[in-house]
Amino acid sequence: MSNAQLDHQRQGTLDERSRALLAFEAEWPKHTADKEEAVRERLGLEPARYYQLLGRLVDDPLAQAHAPMLVGRLRRLREARAARRARLLR
Repeated sequence: MSNAQLDHQRQGTLDERSRALLAFEAEWPKHTADKEEAVRERLGLEPARYYQLLGRLVDDPLAQAHAPMLVGRLRRLREARAARRARLLR
């Protein structure tokens, strides 16, 4: 975690990158090739890295406070995917 992220965490606020990731996800809820290109262009990240960071944010209480509806939706989607995988492994 960067010093800026630690400072924001101590202050009880999300850092700028985290807010940008949440705003982007709210704007682009569906996973498409266009979204992957937008991730590269607008955020300067590879899609895999974007989803890693977003996955961590879903568990961050500050993200929950900042965007409760979005984070709740992302948690439900993650739980549904995990349940689907568990059923396939039986």
